[in-house]
Amino acid sequence: MKRKIPHPKRLIDVGKLRADLAELAGAHAGDAAGLRGAVLAALKPVVAQARAEAEHRLVNGARGIECARLLSWFQDQLLRELYEFTISHVYLATNPSTSERISLVAIGGYGRGLLAPGSDIDLLFLFPYKQTAWGESVSEYILYLLWDLGFKVGHATRNVNECIRLSLEDITIRTSILEARHLWGDKALFDELMQRFQVEILDKHRRAFVEAKLEERDQRHRRRDKSRYVVEPNLKEGKGGLRDLHTLAWIVRVYYGVSDYGELVVRGVLTGEEARLFHKCEGFLWAVRCHLHFMTGRAEERLGFEVQPALAERLGYTDRGRLKATERFMKHYFLTAKSVGDLTRIICAALEFEQVKTTPGLSRFLKSFRLPGRNKLKHPGFVIESGRLAVASEDIFSEDPVNLIRCFHIADQHNLLLHPQAVRLIARSLKLIGADLRRNKEANRLFLDILTSRNDPETILRKMNETGVLGRFIYAFGRIVALMQFNMYHHYTVDEHLLRAVGVLSEIERGLLAEEHPLSHRLIGMIQNRRALFLAVFTHDIAKGLPESHSAGGARIARRLGPRLGLSPAETDTAAWLVENHLLMSQVAQERDVHDFKTIQSFVRKVQSPERLRLLLILTVADIKAVGPGVWNGWKGQLLRTLYYEAEPQMGGVIDQLSRRERAERAREKLIEQLTDWPEALQQNITGVHYPPYLLNVPLNKQVAHAHMMRDAMES
Repeated sequence: MKRKIPHPKRLIDVGKLRADLAELAGAHAGDAAGLRGAVLAALKPVVAQARAEAEHRLVNGARGIECARLLSWFQDQLLRELYEFTISHVYLATNPSTSERISLVAIGGYGRGLLAPGSDIDLLFLFPYKQTAWGESVSEYILYLLWDLGFKVGHATRNVNECIRLSLEDITIRTSILEARHLWGDKALFDELMQRFQVEILDKHRRAFVEAKLEERDQRHRRRDKSRYVVEPNLKEGKGGLRDLHTLAWIVRVYYGVSDYGELVVRGVLTGEEARLFHKCEGFLWAVRCHLHFMTGRAEERLGFEVQPALAERLGYTDRGRLKATERFMKHYFLTAKSVGDLTRIICAALEFEQVKTTPGLSRFLKSFRLPGRNKLKHPGFVIESGRLAVASEDIFSEDPVNLIRCFHIADQHNLLLHPQAVRLIARSLKLIGADLRRNKEANRLFLDILTSRNDPETILRKMNETGVLGRFIYAFGRIVALMQFNMYHHYTVDEHLLRAVGVLSEIERGLLAEEHPLSHRLIGMIQNRRALFLAVFTHDIAKGLPESHSAGGARIARRLGPRLGLSPAETDTAAWLVENHLLMSQVAQERDVHDFKTIQSFVRKVQSPERLRLLLILTVADIKAVGPGVWNGWKGQLLRTLYYEAEPQMGGVIDQLSRRERAERAREKLIEQLTDWPEALQQNITGVHYPPYLLNVPLNKQVAHAHMMRDAMES
């Protein structure tokens, strides 16, 4: 559907440009170089004016997607005039043959009729047969003008047969032609391409295309952080970004043959609300992208800390309550990325029902149903449908809201994914989660079982968060959903950090991190307050964004949650103490001298018991490791272990009471083991100069390197 461009002459006066170019051609007849320079000089202000007008409209209230359409429309007009000028005044085809035909085609993102300010212009110069000298001259002249005007142009010169052959071989080329749009030139040639593309590519390879695009999406997510909640996200390629929306559009267009999401509502694939959500997500992401490109003057796709405040201001966000404008903007972004994930699941569910793919490949991505059959569970109202947890009735949640928690408990017990239709029903039933359900003993018992599960609590809690259940059932958690931490230290939003911390704790307990964190793995089997530890990890940052200290606020929330979830008073006190002091161990280890007697005495008086010390160490490891990639390192681990070993003997513990001298001697023996090819006298000479603080705090690999340096110095 063509959309009318308001006040088009403010972007480009096509008639005037055409006349100006014709006049230049007459004035520089016979002077090709002079003509080209004059044309460039005439076109540069035209391009600058169009970009300035597009940005002006964007800043003054135009939607981002409107800005992208304006820039695409301007590019269309410019290319058409350049093409006509080239074949009329520069490379005239005086007696054109049937092979001297060109169709100028927009492909890729430009083919969609949307251009961000810094986007590439993807063009296809389509020929009927082998490219002629005339066709090569025309395409090169246009391309060089575009490059000299500062455009980034991705181009291909092919005939119809080449397009079809390469589409079969390359999914990227296939996708670019899927979005092809005729700009100018030979329309019949373009129509021939699209007719053959439909018959020979889409009709025959529809399922393979869907499979390939989903695999491409998964690979893209693996290359980047799998989470959509990184605090400096890539709004184009990141999880929940524009590329994911494009992938959905490609799949829908190939499988259903539609490009209008209203048609999917008619077919029952989407509800009207879901179709509106798609357009809302697309509009927001395009607004952010256009502003970002204009601000940076380049095709920047990363929402870095340095641009977030200015972007928030340009988009009209202001401080509100405890949230700064930047935090409100980024929260909007993360919730949009979540909605994109929801839409992905909905579209894939529709494909599952229609059995778009029966081979194992697509089943791996869509978790394709193996119809027929439903397996009943012991729990009334729930069934297993082809390996997923489904509901037997649309009334299951309205009849008993506890089932909104129970379904996740069952999924955890049986290691099941939720059926997409169950997810949709949960989303429509969120209003049932109120004060009554939060006070319900059975619901709280089920939730505590989920939180402290010995299976994979992070996965279930994440699904509860994505469906909106977690933030409504644990109200304090809902306040920090999609809340970013505007600093260079944290990589994820607060809710994502807490879920990852629970995941790290679970991995320590299950032995998955035994090699990397041997002390934490050993200690977790000895603790007496397991439930308190899981609650503390889940709530240690839950008060972020409140005016009070987040440690004190989190402890207050833990004291309220403990009895509600069924913890004893002693367990609740332990959880609250851990939350209130969750920064203590890392602060002492990293900021104080862990070998100083007074430092250790002060720390011991604060911690008071070996049990608290064990719990605090494990919580600290989970917290630091969940901050982001590369935050945990050997140096931090060594400091924490040293602090633990210095403090534990002074608490009357029954283990790990090796004296400092004995531990230093063991460390010295480990160093000697790395120098076995050295003479024994040299080993003793070099390792004997080290004091206990060096042996206990410097990583072994560095000790070995230092030993080699000392030997080299002695030999020289």
